Amino acid sequence: MTKPTQILLVTGMSGAGKSTVLRTLEDIGWETVDNLPLSLLAPLLRTDAPAGIREDSRPLAICIGTRTRGFDAVQVIDRLQTLADSVPTGTLLLDCAGAELERRYSETRRRHPLALDRPASDGIAREREILAPLRDWANRVIDTTDLTSNDLAQQIRATFSGEELGRPTLSIMSFGFARGLPRNADLVFDMRFLRNPHWVAELRPGTGLDPDVAAYVAGDPAYAESVEAIERLLLLLLPRYRAEGKSYVTVAIGCTGGRHRSVHVADRIARRLQAAGFSPTVTHRDLGTAPQDSLEGAPKAKLIS
Repeated sequence: MTKPTQILLVTGMSGAGKSTVLRTLEDIGWETVDNLPLSLLAPLLRTDAPAGIREDSRPLAICIGTRTRGFDAVQVIDRLQTLADSVPTGTLLLDCAGAELERRYSETRRRHPLALDRPASDGIAREREILAPLRDWANRVIDTTDLTSNDLAQQIRATFSGEELGRPTLSIMSFGFARGLPRNADLVFDMRFLRNPHWVAELRPGTGLDPDVAAYVAGDPAYAESVEAIERLLLLLLPRYRAEGKSYVTVAIGCTGGRHRSVHVADRIARRLQAAGFSPTVTHRDLGTAPQDSLEGAPKAKLIS
């Protein structure tokens, strides 16, 4: 296994949100392991990544709590101190008020792992005592008493997303309305207000990737202002999608046939986003289709002044 860039121990009170933290870390690109016995940590770090998973180093989050086999807070601290000599290591402990934990257990009808045949309050008190050394050791403590799951997830994303981690997978797609809307598009922009190269005989066989077709589309009086407005909107929205934890964002740019206007605009927007630091994947769904007058509709008549 490639050495992780950092190791984060996630621990804390049962019911305080450890599962939410692990799910959120996994969503933003961390490798996560739940309920790992401490004796298996060294073998884990020597294990190769599964087939199909990139071998580049990723941060690793390990959840260990009182329900983990062989849990001993002092031993956990000793092991973390040893790891810190070779890998940056931190500890995140989730705390929560006892009354709120009791309410959560009552609401979910689950039994506290340390009080299977006693009131949840007994288990909560015992667990707090067992975790006391780790609470004193932890370099990050989050009290989730007044946090919803979404609040906690946002806090984890804000704290543990690196420069690349947590970015949604961004796709820019061109398409033709005549062949149907893309099924999974998050944002759809319609380019049918721009003049159509299909009705220019010498441009019809080409595509929006050809310089002469692109120049014709860009020569429309509405082109510059409208496309710049779309780019500004995307630059505003994409960081917001990341903050909300959205994993995939697909931006669909459409025209009638999907060969000229949408192709050029999608290509231009992708280059603008690349210049701003994003990494979009560009696809042209209908680029390979044959031009058809029946799909494009009749050309608009020119107004005579």
